[in-house]
Amino acid sequence: MTGIFKRVEDREFAVAVRRLNATNPFLPERIECERVALGADFQAAGAEWNQLPPQAEAHAHHRKLVERAEKIMTEARVGWVAPVGGKAGREEAALYEELAGFWLYQTYATRFDAVVRDQLAGKTNGARLDFYAAWRADAERWLALPGLTLLEREPVAQLFACAFQIRRAFHHVFRGLVGGSKPMARLRASIWQSIFTCDLARYRRGLFERMGDFATLITGPSGTGKELVARAVALSRFQAFDPRRQALADEGAGLFYPLNLSALSQTLIESELFGHRRGAFTGAVGDRAGWMEVCPASGAVFLDEIGEVDTGIQVKLLRVLQGRTFQRLGDTEARPFLGKIIAATNRDLGAAIRDGRFREDFYYRLCSDVIETPSLREQLDDAPEELAVLVGYVAARLLGAEEAPKFTREALGWMERELGADYPWPGNFRELEQCVRNLLVRGVYQPLRGIGSGAGADWNALLEPGKLTAEEVLRRYTRQVFAQSGGNVEATARRLDLDRRTVQARLAVINPKE
Repeated sequence: MTGIFKRVEDREFAVAVRRLNATNPFLPERIECERVALGADFQAAGAEWNQLPPQAEAHAHHRKLVERAEKIMTEARVGWVAPVGGKAGREEAALYEELAGFWLYQTYATRFDAVVRDQLAGKTNGARLDFYAAWRADAERWLALPGLTLLEREPVAQLFACAFQIRRAFHHVFRGLVGGSKPMARLRASIWQSIFTCDLARYRRGLFERMGDFATLITGPSGTGKELVARAVALSRFQAFDPRRQALADEGAGLFYPLNLSALSQTLIESELFGHRRGAFTGAVGDRAGWMEVCPASGAVFLDEIGEVDTGIQVKLLRVLQGRTFQRLGDTEARPFLGKIIAATNRDLGAAIRDGRFREDFYYRLCSDVIETPSLREQLDDAPEELAVLVGYVAARLLGAEEAPKFTREALGWMERELGADYPWPGNFRELEQCVRNLLVRGVYQPLRGIGSGAGADWNALLEPGKLTAEEVLRRYTRQVFAQSGGNVEATARRLDLDRRTVQARLAVINPKE
């Protein structure tokens, strides 16, 4: 065989690596791509590396793939034959570049991982990434060859920044998102798409600089980790690399700015988001920059409980999404918003639009990218053994690694006896966490009745025969709204149009019949 590849099987391997590079790493198809590329060298046992957080050492399959890619590229460089013009030549060059890109990424993956772990531990603010010089030398060795154009399209520093972003994404997608069920795997794959889109090659060609133009909306039941998803998306965004300083452009800057909209008044929401000028409202004693202003281009502002915000603020946020500009309270100067908007809700926004509580034009600006978080019950229906994993995760955080296993067995035994395998977990992971805390402190857990998947049957059984007094109905409903509002008294009071003291009084009453 003439051209870049000496053997037919070498070219077929390069084609398989190209498919592998383009596949979402959290989907089962990724492992199938590795099976095709490795052929007889593929080992089914332990192949699902994508269900585990990044490890200290490269996976055995990745080592084999890197070794074969390096062998093929080394043979190709001996008496290098530049790909001739035309479609065949471009195809040969593109396949070789896929091999070289894969080799670079996998060869430096563990070094990127070490930096990410230091970042998570707060050890690397402003630190130089000294291995960039080695990366550059390897990139030029494999790619600065006649007939190849990758380094013209994607300079070495950009390739480095993109590879580093992919490794950061792996860490942040796994951090806090515990579990190996199919619903959780689909959630990780969905987060990956939100970060890199469905076409990584197109993303690398230029979309990486424009992802701030796409708002992300996270939906799902309360307690399913929507803020963790938002944090993963925000902290995995592209950050330019400065080769002169050998550091990320925004290293040390804040990248995630969360704001719970249901917990603040309209004036405070506007001040936090947009900032204000002195005298804009009572208590505004000086000029203040809001999060829209301080958020860098690689950062994100997270608007939690977006379904609770009033239409006046929706209009101002719509202007930000449409024109990428905003104004401080009390000011007329238009200021640019450089970052990304991420929003979350457990509300049915379609119903809110029909009721006139949510603007339709605002919704259609938010929904360019939607992530849905699965309920805990969905995860356990797919993989019942996940309950032990999740309880063990919470226990380890509360007790440490040594004491957690014994307590986990005790907690699982209590749940099986008292709650049963089909308990709906209406509060999702948040409820599971509090259940574990209750069991640790008091040895028992009393679920809040009247909410979740069993709520309808419970209410009907009591309401139809008239077993509840008016006060009991009000108290139960207040507790249900309180749970759905994330345990926030202010948000509950607003939704029920009540004084917060009335809400607190109803929550404080304990009915022995319940």
